[in-house]
Amino acid sequence: MKKPPVVALAILLAAAAAAAQQSPLTLWYNQPAVLWTDALPVGNGQMGAMIFGGAAHERIQFNQHTVWTGEPHDYAHKGAAQSLAKIRELLWAGKQKEAEDLAMREFMSEPLHQKAYQAFGDLSIEMPEGEIAGYRRWLDLDTGVASVEFTQNGTAYRRDVFASYPGNVIVVRLSCSKPGGLAFQAALKSAHGNSQLAGLPSGELSMTGQVADSAIRFEARLAATVQGGRQAVRDGKISISGANSATLILAGATNFVNYRDVSADPKPRNTATLAAVRNQSYDALRAAHLKDHQSLFRRVSLDLSSTPAAQRPTDERIAAFAKGDDPALVALLFQYGRYLMIGSSRSGGQPANLQGIWNDSNTPAWDSKYTDNINTEMNYWPVEETNLSECHLPLFDALQDLAQSGAITAREHYNAGGWVLHHNFDLWRGTAPINASNHGIWQTGGAWLSTHLWEHYLFTGDKKFLAATAYPLMKGAALFFVDALVKDPKSGFLYTGPSNSPEQGGLVMGPTMDREIVRTLFGETIAAARALNVDADLRDRLAAM
Repeated sequence: MKKPPVVALAILLAAAAAAAQQSPLTLWYNQPAVLWTDALPVGNGQMGAMIFGGAAHERIQFNQHTVWTGEPHDYAHKGAAQSLAKIRELLWAGKQKEAEDLAMREFMSEPLHQKAYQAFGDLSIEMPEGEIAGYRRWLDLDTGVASVEFTQNGTAYRRDVFASYPGNVIVVRLSCSKPGGLAFQAALKSAHGNSQLAGLPSGELSMTGQVADSAIRFEARLAATVQGGRQAVRDGKISISGANSATLILAGATNFVNYRDVSADPKPRNTATLAAVRNQSYDALRAAHLKDHQSLFRRVSLDLSSTPAAQRPTDERIAAFAKGDDPALVALLFQYGRYLMIGSSRSGGQPANLQGIWNDSNTPAWDSKYTDNINTEMNYWPVEETNLSECHLPLFDALQDLAQSGAITAREHYNAGGWVLHHNFDLWRGTAPINASNHGIWQTGGAWLSTHLWEHYLFTGDKKFLAATAYPLMKGAALFFVDALVKDPKSGFLYTGPSNSPEQGGLVMGPTMDREIVRTLFGETIAAARALNVDADLRDRLAAM
């Protein structure tokens, strides 16, 4: 048998050693991603990125949590409550189609549809072409760093990417084994057609624009530092040559302040963000990121034992899982879920949406918003149980907003107090029923999400949180049903309605799922009031319903 060349043998030995030494909490592959869904995610709750891992041509697709379509808007249908009694009458009489038609005309959100989460742009890195050997890319869940290694024309290259929560930036480190052997061009490309690229006097690259038919204006800003080489901004690109290593820092911001205010300026926001990290070395940025990430991630370990299958690339492990013995892949999946929650739901950011924080489309499935007839709840079910309690906080911040917009919807649609949320919300905190009456009218979204408040208290025992945040929201959600529940004319039982059974469709009175959620909400609200020793009259009233 012909012996391999010495260089090739060294590459094979190095790859084998790397595979043997890698953390068991690593997703790794022998080829770059082609599909977006095969790229590797990093996130810090405000920015997210998907790293494709191309050797000579790298694509890092990125998002920012407030890049959405739309503008501040009250979705409630003014005067909708005038048709409520008739809709109920039709449903009690079994005239579902007539009730749905009336609801479509008189009871739905204005406008009928909510808005969509958007892509932001791409960071591309172009290196000279050459023969590639020893390629490998991976994501270490324990460090929160996605990496790429390969050899090109005898020189070893490496890229490391992470999303820093302390710095609120995405950091890309490029290095090579040959002194002065690093050369590349970095560019930004917007996901929105009306954007402008400019080189700034600071040596940074700026990409500004506005989402079409939206109040959201944005800027992405790319800064670079180089070790042992030269850098310049030319033709809308940052060019690096003759370097030993280089660090790219990507910041992104919009004019969004809150769901009613878009008066901020993204440029000063990015200037302040980059000023705060500009004098930090790469090692310092990485150390701060590791300390933050691992303070959350390392709280839980899961060992289901390991077999030789765990040494294979992740795509091969997944393909073989149904026929093989790979319990460690289950543990990897469990920790991957925790990793994605850490990356997409951090204090100060929006909650994790249907795709977390990662999205490459301006027409994403279900608008990549918040579907709270189960999906938003599912995102957050593991948070307390897997010791990521702080990751719940963005959801609770959103509930504070929803209680305000939901109070308007409760009044306009049901003549009720408290607050209500139907089966979706978006960046603008729409709470009214959307899309179609045969599924969009579902009263218990806010009630179900309120159970997360009580669960957070049960795990933390935080009485201050219970008194200041959880109980007022739970009480408001319960008070809506005190007013909105209606007696079945045949049985005399209290029902929700009009409503529907999620994923089944069809407007009805009193679906079973509603009753279970309202019963749970009432019980937990009573328990919270008792823990705080308040509202004895309300406790008695809820218990009697």
